[in-house]
Amino acid sequence: MRDRSFTPSRALIYLIVTLFAAAYLAPLVVVVLNSLRTNEEIAQSSMIGWPQNWAFGNYAMAWSGFCVAETCAGIRPYMLNSALITIPATIFSTLLGAVAGYAVSLWRFRGDNWIYGIVTLGLFLPQQMRLLPWTIVLRDIGLINTLSGLVLIHTIQGLSFTVLFCRNYYVAIPHELIRAARIDGAGFFRIFWRIILPLSAPILIVTVIWQFTHIWNEFLYGVTFTTGQQQPVTAALIALSTPVADIPKQGVQSAAVIIAALPTLLIYLFGGRYFVRGLTAGAVK
Repeated sequence: MRDRSFTPSRALIYLIVTLFAAAYLAPLVVVVLNSLRTNEEIAQSSMIGWPQNWAFGNYAMAWSGFCVAETCAGIRPYMLNSALITIPATIFSTLLGAVAGYAVSLWRFRGDNWIYGIVTLGLFLPQQMRLLPWTIVLRDIGLINTLSGLVLIHTIQGLSFTVLFCRNYYVAIPHELIRAARIDGAGFFRIFWRIILPLSAPILIVTVIWQFTHIWNEFLYGVTFTTGQQQPVTAALIALSTPVADIPKQGVQSAAVIIAALPTLLIYLFGGRYFVRGLTAGAVK
């Protein structure tokens, strides 16, 4: 039976963990509280404080009335842009990564390790290094300043992660299962759809959570390759503006930040435990 007695070392561990948690949560708490304060209240006191009058109207203003780059429609159209980028790119990169991971782990062929190494090399290349090649590619195929261009970028960029995750998961599947299916006449895609994919739920959940969070929060490609009404919400937040003569609207801006972060926060709250389970599901062969 475990010894659950309260010792000085255990108290120190709890203290350190609590301090780290407080340090990480403090910015989020400040933004949430400011999103519920009036602009006048923030201007008269400071950015840190408890709301005196709960300004829930900040969220309605941020959603559909605040000015972003001189277009006063709130962040609603940019949230839609992010959804139209994130959902297809997540689906495409996950499915392609699953097929590629299956190919290099269970359907061995000449040079498969080289291909796997080249694909995963993308994990170690800084994003800034990829800007010029992507500029040339998007220019030549006519997808600069389009949502389709960002979908293409995130689908290709995400393959390094999805192939890595899926390949490491699939190597734990017994090769005898694949051999038996091939003896029965099943081909590459039939084995994938009938055998591999039904076994892939844990790792597919991991890749979907990872890709969705990464793509939704991505800023560099959005601000580089799109402008105006084509920008995702992370790039549009930088353009939150207010007339110089008006009081700075930190309350509405904070509400816009919370709305923009809400999808990934919900993914974390409801899918975090499945993410950990999926990562460890293929750890033991």
